[in-house]
Amino acid sequence: MSLIFEKSIQGRGLTIFEACDVPIIELPVAQSRKIDLHLPELSENDISRHYTELEKKTHGVNDGFYPLGSCTMKYNPRINEEIAGLSGFTNIHPLQPEATVQGCLEVLKTAENCLCEITGMDAVSMQPAAGAHGEFAGLMLIKAYHENRGDLKRTKIIVPDSAHGTNPASATMAGFEVISITSLADGCVDLEKLKAVVGEDTAGLMLTNPNTVGLFDKNILEITKIVHQAGGLNYYDGANLNAIMGIVRPGDMGFDVIHVNLHKTFSTPHGGGGPGSGPVGCKSRLAAYLPGLMVTGEESFAFFKPEKTIGNMKNFYGNFLVVVKALTYMLTLGKSGIPEASRHAVLNANYMMAKLADCYDMAYEDHCMHEFVMSLSQLKKETGISAMDIAKGLLDNDIHPPTMYFPLIVEEALMVEPTETESKEVLDHAISILKRLLTQSHENAEALHQAPIKTAVRRLDELNAARNPKLRYLF
Repeated sequence: MSLIFEKSIQGRGLTIFEACDVPIIELPVAQSRKIDLHLPELSENDISRHYTELEKKTHGVNDGFYPLGSCTMKYNPRINEEIAGLSGFTNIHPLQPEATVQGCLEVLKTAENCLCEITGMDAVSMQPAAGAHGEFAGLMLIKAYHENRGDLKRTKIIVPDSAHGTNPASATMAGFEVISITSLADGCVDLEKLKAVVGEDTAGLMLTNPNTVGLFDKNILEITKIVHQAGGLNYYDGANLNAIMGIVRPGDMGFDVIHVNLHKTFSTPHGGGGPGSGPVGCKSRLAAYLPGLMVTGEESFAFFKPEKTIGNMKNFYGNFLVVVKALTYMLTLGKSGIPEASRHAVLNANYMMAKLADCYDMAYEDHCMHEFVMSLSQLKKETGISAMDIAKGLLDNDIHPPTMYFPLIVEEALMVEPTETESKEVLDHAISILKRLLTQSHENAEALHQAPIKTAVRRLDELNAARNPKLRYLF
């Protein structure tokens, strides 16, 4: 398929605006272009067809099964978009007087109340724009808390080896030293190793529960207690909240800080369909440090700045329309629907795991929560077929691959998260495809090595693309 620049024909573009009499302003040389602005010239019809063609070559949740582990790629209800598109939400300006946007402030406050109830926190700021952004904000809360108390020796954040890659990155960006601890064979935190590394220099622990291998750590209360007894704080990575929302609360597990992915758990568009939103919540003793402006009030609402705020993480009040969509989802499901969604997510994951356990090696044998991890290490030794090969084979069957090679503690890992929005028929179809690919691995491995063959582009050099990215098309 040609790029839009390659389809461009000089003079084909249509100018519909007449020249105006506004005098030309001469810019300083330093601010002037050195080369002419290069834009494609096509008719409106050609442009429309080009982007429609691109749309047909993409795959999203609306196209088919999207079991991307640890990402919760669930269906986004259309009502979210309809509510967020109301003029009272779209035709506003962030600098309007508070009296003119009372409904919008009520949305922010209601969303905060709902998230506090779901997570067990006391306050939530909507400012962070994504999950990792929320992580960074939460770590800055931990840092501000210790520094405000004059406890400057707490410079270390403990992170299990099964953590999301953003965890150690966020901790490092916040100025902490990262202490990694290995997991037990069952995928859970090694309590003895945790006890060995906590101390007076411990600022906190970063953890998600269920963890990144899809298991609920049976020792979670002991884990958070160990950190608290050492004077540290517990940070909950909200990436896996979809498995427990409405059933158990991180705040009740002993966590002090949390970020929530509205663009995952609460069904607002994810990835390229963004923008995202990663609200950060905390217990009352940390609330004074929350970023940005917060909303107060019950019948009339107003902004206030937390007394010891860490400052702005983003301009104004976060990605407001994402909050509108998430609140629509929470209010639509209600107190009974939210835990039901989690139960169905766990049911779907365990159903797939059970159906595949007789042919694929499961990294952990225990019942999973919302996702499970398969190891293709033995299959690769027997046939040469890797996790990457199976993933590429799924593309030829109109299924988005699971997360590949994560978590890092599982060799040749495929992490599957079916989410609650998929039907049994969809799961059965995916299971049959995975079994067929396994058979093909033994009978015609070379065909899988060549997959995908039906997609717009064939197998790419992903390693070279990651190490030597070309982020600009040169024309």
